[in-house]
Amino acid sequence: MQNSRITLGHGSGGKLSHDLIESVFISQFWNDISARSDDSAVFSLGNDNGNIGDKQLAFTTDSYVVKPITWPGGDIGKLAVCGTVNDLAVVGATPLYLSAAFVIEEGLLLTTLTEVVKSMAETAAEANIKIVTGDTKVVERGSADGLFINTAGVGVIPSGLRISGDGAKVGDAIILSGSIGDHGIAVLSAREGLVFANELKSDVAPLNHMISAMLNSGSSIHVMRDPTRGGLATTLKEIAKQSKVAISISEEKIPVKQEVTAACEMLGYDPLHVANEGKLIACVAREDADKVLDIMRNSGYGQEATIIGEVLAESSAMVMMKTKIGGTRIVDMLVGEMLPRIC
Repeated sequence: MQNSRITLGHGSGGKLSHDLIESVFISQFWNDISARSDDSAVFSLGNDNGNIGDKQLAFTTDSYVVKPITWPGGDIGKLAVCGTVNDLAVVGATPLYLSAAFVIEEGLLLTTLTEVVKSMAETAAEANIKIVTGDTKVVERGSADGLFINTAGVGVIPSGLRISGDGAKVGDAIILSGSIGDHGIAVLSAREGLVFANELKSDVAPLNHMISAMLNSGSSIHVMRDPTRGGLATTLKEIAKQSKVAISISEEKIPVKQEVTAACEMLGYDPLHVANEGKLIACVAREDADKVLDIMRNSGYGQEATIIGEVLAESSAMVMMKTKIGGTRIVDMLVGEMLPRIC
């Protein structure tokens, strides 16, 4: 490590990212809250009389360095709000407050910045979260690719609710809320000038209202994750490792748009590793799977939801996929960087 240098692969969300986090950050910052390694930190505020109220807090932060800053279906502002809202929602929290810090490159058009901020405001209103504080910095031309945004979010979790990556149980159905790879390929198409017969749009969306309906149904939901960097494959592998189980999925059950398939075949990418920003994975007790599936399909952002697999009684932390031709493939994290700067 002493003579190693950071590469783009360390930002992929895959194996290099995990190695970096564990060897550099977790080794120095470890505590009983960060040890859960979920999308948001979950904790209670206590005083001499115990917890304040009967709820827990969820807290998360993220930075967005996507290139370019606009693409079909979204922009860096919408992405920043949705990414933070979704990281809170997947641990069972109701998102409440958001901060927004901007690193602006000298020369950025004021009209561009205004449109991004407007997009953030509109998305926050849809998600019913308030942007309450922030910061602005300007750096020299050539130092920030136009605009970087950092956000942090706070939400509340009802008493007794625990949804975590280590909660998957044997027999759980694995539900995916829709097609994979839309965001990564939409950003790539804007960056590289790819043209499709039908315009492919990013799936970036706030999922908190759909998740709230799922939780209010009383269903036994054990894990939720939004498969962003590293895609579906990395997120399933993370769940398997945290929960010490194996996961089996079916390739023919995973929805992939024709445009995504075509782009991946042309460029040599695997849709399982392409980022999403408006999709949800849920591990749900088998007896509640159909109920949760109906709720997702009746929401605005889960109409393509489907059961793609199940949790198996093995501690191998393996993710196995039954292929369309009848074989079995081991699914693992991406090692390097396939699509840099997509979030």
